[in-house]
Amino acid sequence: MSRYRGSRLRIVRRLGKLVAFTNKISKKINPPGQHGSITNKKPSQYKVRLKEKQKLRFYYGVSERQLFNYLKKARKKKGSSGKEILNLLEMRLDNIVYRLGFCPTIVSARQLIVHGHVLVDNVLVNIPSFSCKPGNVIQIKSSDNSRNFVKKNLEDSRGSSVPSHLFLNAAKLEAKVVSRVDLTSLNLIINELLVVEYYSLKI
Repeated sequence: MSRYRGSRLRIVRRLGKLVAFTNKISKKINPPGQHGSITNKKPSQYKVRLKEKQKLRFYYGVSERQLFNYLKKARKKKGSSGKEILNLLEMRLDNIVYRLGFCPTIVSARQLIVHGHVLVDNVLVNIPSFSCKPGNVIQIKSSDNSRNFVKKNLEDSRGSSVPSHLFLNAAKLEAKVVSRVDLTSLNLIINELLVVEYYSLKI
């Protein structure tokens, strides 16, 4: 399954607020395809797990195949599969560019990277899924267009905190990955265990 390219507000109506996916807010309260009052019927366990998987997928802007591959990698690690899959997703370059406030959403962060505006350890990287690690230095290309765009986004996001595993030098438009991700500092509204349970039925 390819990456979703349809209406983002439609996804927000179905899954709830996903700030990394879009900063727009839908005025409609009912999920797509549903009219009138919301039913109180309890969803099945499968639907609960599916919804959580979709929330994770759209939050980080990955395809179904990418998410499944991240899960397989996470299962090979020693820790909790749920925590490990979040670590893998958080260390993606597009996510780190978003977390730093260089872009307002992961979608725009991906565009910034693909268009050649981001360097890792002084090397231009145009692959959004590039996996960062502690010690990596992320920089914005030294062109006026790149730097002015990022400066504006940093000003707009002023007051938002940068996660503890990242160190940001806003004046230089430069940042460093200083450690593994501290998931407790991210305030994610996703139950990663339900995602693991969803895929456990398919592996």
